[in-house]
Amino acid sequence: MKANKYIIALILSAVLVSCKKDFLDKAPLDSVNTGNYYKTAEDAVNAVNAAYQPLQRPKLYNFRIWTTDIMAGNSVTGAGGGTDGIETQDEQNFVTTSANAGILDIYRGPAPGILQCNIVLQKVPAIDMDAALKNRVLGEAKFLRALYYFNLVRLFGDVPLITKPQVVGDDLKLKRSPKADVYTLIIQDLTDAMGLLPAASTYSGADIGRASKGSAVGLLAKVYLTLGNYQQTVDLCKQVTALGYSLNTNYADNFSATKKNTGESLFEVQYSGATTYGFFDDFNQSAWASTFTGPRNSDFVGGAYGWDQPTQEFVNSYESGDLRKDITILYPGCPAFDGKAYLASYSTTGFNLRKFLVPKSISPDYNTNPEDFPVLRYADVLLMQAEAMNELSQGGAETPLNLVRNRAGLGNVATGLSKDAFRTAVLHERRMELAFEGQRWFDLIRINNGQYGLDFLHTIGKSNATAKFLLLPIPQQEIDSNPNLVQNPGY
Repeated sequence: MKANKYIIALILSAVLVSCKKDFLDKAPLDSVNTGNYYKTAEDAVNAVNAAYQPLQRPKLYNFRIWTTDIMAGNSVTGAGGGTDGIETQDEQNFVTTSANAGILDIYRGPAPGILQCNIVLQKVPAIDMDAALKNRVLGEAKFLRALYYFNLVRLFGDVPLITKPQVVGDDLKLKRSPKADVYTLIIQDLTDAMGLLPAASTYSGADIGRASKGSAVGLLAKVYLTLGNYQQTVDLCKQVTALGYSLNTNYADNFSATKKNTGESLFEVQYSGATTYGFFDDFNQSAWASTFTGPRNSDFVGGAYGWDQPTQEFVNSYESGDLRKDITILYPGCPAFDGKAYLASYSTTGFNLRKFLVPKSISPDYNTNPEDFPVLRYADVLLMQAEAMNELSQGGAETPLNLVRNRAGLGNVATGLSKDAFRTAVLHERRMELAFEGQRWFDLIRINNGQYGLDFLHTIGKSNATAKFLLLPIPQQEIDSNPNLVQNPGY
């Protein structure tokens, strides 16, 4: 993963952030004496602050994660046509190769975050500081490292496992570790984080939005669901409920730039909308989703690049009366957005995303969007619980499912469904509830060893989708620089 390339840059800049209280304001100092660093509680907090920042970058949650819904068939690339977004078009059409620039992005995206987590876990234990604060910092680093690796292992399978900062003299040409070993680290990190992190309700002021105990419990439930460990999933989902999370009454509140870190949010990537850095810089503080998915030529939002256009098949999948439809997508005849009527001509499919659009009254320009991006919501936890209970043939699986359906204005799921039919109902609900949040692809590839996803993709005409595409290719640039990396089968 060529983590060495990040060591100097992070130690001299992103790692050692300014002393501002806002934990996501990453203005680097002009110079830092690294020999005198990692001595105080402030150093510890600043160090873990930097571990969050790579989540905000386009290589992860500001672009590449949510564009996996395009690969999953919910939408098409859209954009400006021609070669605009060609790497995403290739993913959409399942002709991706190891030279794909988007794959390189998402493979490298977690590396600086993992490095920073490793630095925190190495340096902070020796700092003389308040024990509760030290535990929180270490818990945040454990949670974040688990999240970074969870994305990597699901997308690429075996990956190099790096658990300490790499320095000059270390072997930087690591082999890929078996995914079982990666999951062992993820589970241990999240288990540790559960015991170290405080409840979200204890955070206040600028600390709101940090990883919390609920973040770790919820993510570990998702890990166990991915691995097919259903009883652990059920138990952890119930722990999340016991921590006091609940569904927002209004589904739209999950995607509001003015209602961040609500009671439904277990973890979200934070954005301030500040224009200190350039829009395409790594340290950019403006969310891309509104700018990139706004209908092209519409003047609905700043920028309006027209990406991620829903398909007719996806739109047809809404049940009659589903309140999420008008919040998630724009379609001919839909309610006006910010006083503007939608035209089918804005999109190649006749539809655009609405879920992440921020009106100009809040984000007047393309680079001023303060909307957070949801990583894990309580609705997701309820649907995980329903799915796992059904797999265990436990009674009451419909209860968490119906909570999500009822919030969407839908009636209870039909009673007396077979296990297979109930599973289909839950997966449908996950598709509609979590649409365009970067969750659908992971659902497709985890069921029945990915056969569920292949079957679905074939039904919507993606005949190129074969078993090799259940994992992304290891980027050729990485293999060229590290001959110990072995390519995934079929590429």
